[in-house]
Amino acid sequence: MSDNHHEEAHTGPIKNPKQLLVAVLFSFVIPIFAIIGLVLYVTSADKPAAGAVNPEKAIAERIQKIGMVEVRDANRPLKSGEEVFKAQCSACHASGAAGAPKFGDAAAWAARIGTGFEALVQSALKGKGAMAPQGGGDFNDTEIARAVAYMANAGGAKFAEPAAPAAAQADAAPAAAPAPAPAAAPAAAAPTVAVAAAPAAAAAGAGEALYKQACQVCHAAGVAGAPKFGDKAAWAVRLPAGIDALYTSVAKGKGAMPPRGGSQASDADLRAAVEFMAAAAK
Repeated sequence: MSDNHHEEAHTGPIKNPKQLLVAVLFSFVIPIFAIIGLVLYVTSADKPAAGAVNPEKAIAERIQKIGMVEVRDANRPLKSGEEVFKAQCSACHASGAAGAPKFGDAAAWAARIGTGFEALVQSALKGKGAMAPQGGGDFNDTEIARAVAYMANAGGAKFAEPAAPAAAQADAAPAAAPAPAPAAAPAAAAPTVAVAAAPAAAAAGAGEALYKQACQVCHAAGVAGAPKFGDKAAWAVRLPAGIDALYTSVAKGKGAMPPRGGSQASDADLRAAVEFMAAAAK
């Protein structure tokens, strides 16, 4: 009896292979997890605060604008439907590019006229198919509606051209007595400084304006095979011909593009638009 007790006192807590395996695993696993936790704790303490590395970028992200307000000249005379068509809509509707109903094609316009004038105007304002909202142009809603009436009437409709909102309100409101003119204040002589704009900058601005008004209808999305704006691969085969050759193609028309892109722009503005699109693809 005493011999057995003496033997157990010298054997230790591990009495079989299973206990030995568990002891070995714990002796390795627990220290490894402890080391990993310690490393994570130390490295997280060294991380810089948000915006500490590049404070200018952090500030710019916090104060960046969340919207854009576009101010247009509300006092300018509204364009007629024919003027808007020639400046904007003819780029696609003159030739029927990208499925657009061709101007004067009664068969193509018959089903559309049947939907009503308001439905046609909403399609033009919101965009439909390959046509961008407002045809991709820079006209107000009344001018777009006038262009819709002009094109639909050429296809057999009898829509009235919408009147200018201000004119309609003036007709409905009674005439008011003119207010007395305030006394004229003495004019203060102030020196004027004339600033001459650089010709190159003016030409670039005119080219961009014409692109947004007429060219982007097809070139923004690559409609009817038009080389997409900024697509270097699409313009790579055209640029080697030179600006003169590109301008001639635009002036005379090519493929689905009507002469001068369907616009009434001057030669200088037309060339500036070509140079603007070419520069964007270089």
